[in-house]
Amino acid sequence: MSLLGALVLALSLTGCSVPPSGKVDAPAGKAPEVPASATTSASRAVVPRVVKLPPPATPRNWGEVREQAARRMVASSPVQSYTDAAPPILLAIPVLTIELNADGSVRRIEVMRYPSQARDTVQLAMQAVRRAAPFGNVSKLPRPWRFNETFLFNEQRQFKPMTLDRR
Repeated sequence: MSLLGALVLALSLTGCSVPPSGKVDAPAGKAPEVPASATTSASRAVVPRVVKLPPPATPRNWGEVREQAARRMVASSPVQSYTDAAPPILLAIPVLTIELNADGSVRRIEVMRYPSQARDTVQLAMQAVRRAAPFGNVSKLPRPWRFNETFLFNEQRQFKPMTLDRR
């Protein structure tokens, strides 16, 4: 083997022995996946995914029902909701009609507006309503016992009831 051939071979093999930088490029068009184990158990212990709420107060009018319902939705879903100002561009804005029984439990949920994208946010909003119920005894309020709520979803699929955004 000639000296020049040995030098070329040595240089080409040196490129193979360089340790990797630890950075892996994701394929074009795909976001890198984060394993579920990447979240620490300490962070999960600090903020529970779902919170058990105390009994609701008895509302005196429909404004109080909406306010209490919105607060309970956020309180019962601390990880799935946000309380900051809504971002200028939202992922989705589903609108639900929530019909209640006299005791404030959810009788039925209807979708008034499906978002054009991220349609799964409708189910996330319905789950938040069910987790937060009951919303207080509404038997003394005028019928029909229903109200509308608009959900403002950010890019992380966290919601904020529009009732709380109006304050």
